[in-house]
Amino acid sequence: MVILSPILERDEGHGDILWNTAVVISNSGKVLGKSRKNHIPRVGDFNESTYYMEGDTGHRIFQTQFGKIAINICYGRHHPQNWMMYGINGAEIVFNPSATVGALSEPMWPIEARNAAIANSYFTCAINRVGTETFPNEFTSGDGKPAHKDFGHFYGSSYVAAPDGSRTPGLSRTEDGLLVAEMDLNLCRQVKDKWAFRMTQRLDLYAESLTKALSPDYQPPLIKE
Repeated sequence: MVILSPILERDEGHGDILWNTAVVISNSGKVLGKSRKNHIPRVGDFNESTYYMEGDTGHRIFQTQFGKIAINICYGRHHPQNWMMYGINGAEIVFNPSATVGALSEPMWPIEARNAAIANSYFTCAINRVGTETFPNEFTSGDGKPAHKDFGHFYGSSYVAAPDGSRTPGLSRTEDGLLVAEMDLNLCRQVKDKWAFRMTQRLDLYAESLTKALSPDYQPPLIKE
């Protein structure tokens, strides 16, 4: 068994900085490494930029006895380039441990990890918690909505998606559950050979375009009549 454990990491060596981190524990019992959250949300009640720093571990891949795995933490699932880099680096299974609520993201939930599995020819595991937390004091996120004492309902619905677009049923919206799925990692290469997404990806084209877009004086190539 390989364990992925999300934690709040306090970096005592660098001024007690806080990171949103996931630790990988190998089936040997050793800590294989950690991955920090690349994209920090600034949306609704999830203003994590007020306490978390943006991750500095990039897109690490962990070689385990059961395959090459990666961790795309929570909000990172909204960024296609984040998913893409794990694929470029050779991931076969990418886990997306999340804590997200219905009013914020539920319509997107069944789509994003499944799309990532297709686009990057690997398996994805979309993981979300269930339940509601109520706090003693009201709070507001300065978005014009009334003060409240909870984030809303964490809707669970965890699932596994395959590179051919298939997926498992989702777990419950309201109860804890255990999802067991068999993954044939040969499917990753079979889908790559069939669809050739990696071969036709044109990373050189996008690298050039993104380099230009990062320039302070960048002007989009807008053609007008």
